Amino acid sequence: MNFPHTNLTNNSMAKHNETGKLGEALAKIWAEEHGYFVRDQNWRYGKWEIDMIASKGDKLHFFEVKTRRSNRYGYPEELVNRNKLYHFIGAGAAYIRRHRGFRWVRYDILSITLDQHDKPSFFLIEDVYF
Repeated sequence: MNFPHTNLTNNSMAKHNETGKLGEALAKIWAEEHGYFVRDQNWRYGKWEIDMIASKGDKLHFFEVKTRRSNRYGYPEELVNRNKLYHFIGAGAAYIRRHRGFRWVRYDILSITLDQHDKPSFFLIEDVYF
């Protein structure tokens, strides 16, 4: 896998934003290497956003991407709470209304943990919409 490198500042907010941007870039690379066709990134519907929308076969996948630089304070996927899922699913429904033609839809969480050298570990939680 070829991953983008990032230069981070000492500002914690900038570091947080850079971590998120790096995670989304890594998510796209991961998806393409796993046979997904990335259709959109950071797709917005009002205040709601879907980090990545991809298709694979006859399925449309909505991805919530969460990235952390360590698991000291929990795993990235633990940041997805009930409220976030509600908005994630609502935005997905809006996307489907505008882009018809997919038989199957999945809502997935792609969790990325970066080590001290920005080497990622990926954890995919498939079909979170119960």
